[in-house]
Amino acid sequence: MIRITELRLPISHAPEALEEAILKRLNIQAKDLIQVDVFKRSYDARKNVALAFIYTVDLSVKNEEKLLKQFANDIHVRPSPDTSYHFVANASQVKSPSFERPVIIGFGPCGIFAALVLAQMGFKPIVLERGKPVRERTQDTWGLWRKNVLNPESNVQFGEGGAGTFSDGKLWSQIKDPKFYGRKVITEFIKAGAPEEIRYVAKPHIGTFRLVGVVERMRQEIIELGGEIRFSQKVVGFDIRNDQIAGVKIEGHADLPASHVVLALGHSARDTFETLHAAGVYMEAKPFSVGFRIEHPQSLIDKARLGPHAGNELIGAADYKLVHHAKNGRAVYSFCMCPGGTVVAATSEPNRVVTNGMSQYSRNERNANAGIVVGITPEDYPGGPLAGIEFQRALESKAYELGGSTYEAPGQLVGDFLAGKASTEFGSVMPSYKPGVHLTDLADALPAYAIEAIREAIPAFEKQIKGFSMKDAVLTGIETRTSSPLRITRGTNFQSLNVKGLYPAGEGAGYAGGILSAGVDGIKVAEAVALDYLSK
Repeated sequence: MIRITELRLPISHAPEALEEAILKRLNIQAKDLIQVDVFKRSYDARKNVALAFIYTVDLSVKNEEKLLKQFANDIHVRPSPDTSYHFVANASQVKSPSFERPVIIGFGPCGIFAALVLAQMGFKPIVLERGKPVRERTQDTWGLWRKNVLNPESNVQFGEGGAGTFSDGKLWSQIKDPKFYGRKVITEFIKAGAPEEIRYVAKPHIGTFRLVGVVERMRQEIIELGGEIRFSQKVVGFDIRNDQIAGVKIEGHADLPASHVVLALGHSARDTFETLHAAGVYMEAKPFSVGFRIEHPQSLIDKARLGPHAGNELIGAADYKLVHHAKNGRAVYSFCMCPGGTVVAATSEPNRVVTNGMSQYSRNERNANAGIVVGITPEDYPGGPLAGIEFQRALESKAYELGGSTYEAPGQLVGDFLAGKASTEFGSVMPSYKPGVHLTDLADALPAYAIEAIREAIPAFEKQIKGFSMKDAVLTGIETRTSSPLRITRGTNFQSLNVKGLYPAGEGAGYAGGILSAGVDGIKVAEAVALDYLSK
């Protein structure tokens, strides 16, 4: 096949215009064009240029070799890479027919794809998920949002689908992906009911409500292939013998023997991190970020980012990505920006407040929100691998107190935050966080260096997005779960450095950040597990 990149068309072009542009670009006849697949479609919405889609397309054509020679010096006409997925093994190849089935702890994006790929290779994995099936979990999550009632085992962090279920459903990443594992992730999502457009749009997303059905259908495929998903099964211990995993201990259930265990825990499985550390599994502290959620009218962001193109339905709600290097040496950046979304309560522990952002597929809520976070390192929380968890917990407990000790979140208007005074009433921007926002002074919600850096960054961001520092914009605290505060370090074989058969994976182990990268890591780990079975 042939790939053409940088094919530009007016954004409101007719359906047949793409094929016409391809024929013109290659100077061929319609009879020579066999098939067209859109690999990627982005848009150019610069204020001083005509609004346009930019296509990358893969083609089947007659006389392919001749055409490639003809365009040998054209960097935008090249052979298409092979983006299809190829399984590395099959369970039928394992020498011992009675091998112990692989065990996966956690059923978020990483665990789902580890289980799915292992099941597709015939290994019939067993998944242990401490939370509930996604629809029951959704009801429990609403219990916090609507009734101030937290279920520590079923919430935004724990349960089928993982933390990514209650997010924007973003499906893009900046990871290096030379084997196109991300394509496998996208393909499986589409097969499970996600919209076809996520295959080619530049920044694909699904949205929370659609993700629920997608996750359920992927679970069903795993089961049909011989896998098991066991809900409400919390792992509370690990049987390690002679530096080899031998099994896991499950609260209220019999121990489960296992020689291959995938740790797809998610970044909030703090008690499991503590259990692993007590068992001697090697881990180390790593950098992460803390900050606030900021909300603006989505219309303000659209106008600032898209100018005269704001409101165009073919483009949708605008997003942004910002970074500022403060004078005190701290980096401040936007995190998990959710166009047309809401700020959600994301704690998994009693008497603590945590925020996150979420959007539905339509992205048509009134406000835009994003985390405005400050990078911190283990030097800021010395004390070993688990010190970052205690650092997070202290900030989340303080936020609970500042919010009135009711799971309401502490909040402050941007104008008052910059002026250093407490807020007493909302302006033109009403916050979306439920159970609610309690206005206060956020100066004590973060370390002084973080407050200083954010106060410097917001006016700097104004230079990139006009209106960003509007006085009525709302800051809501506190954002602490940007990534795992530790890494369960693994070797090139994807196994723990000091426990054979234990496979740290995904965001909780410090090897992913977001749905797509977590899914990709799940695939890589599944392959490593399968190849290890074959080597025995």
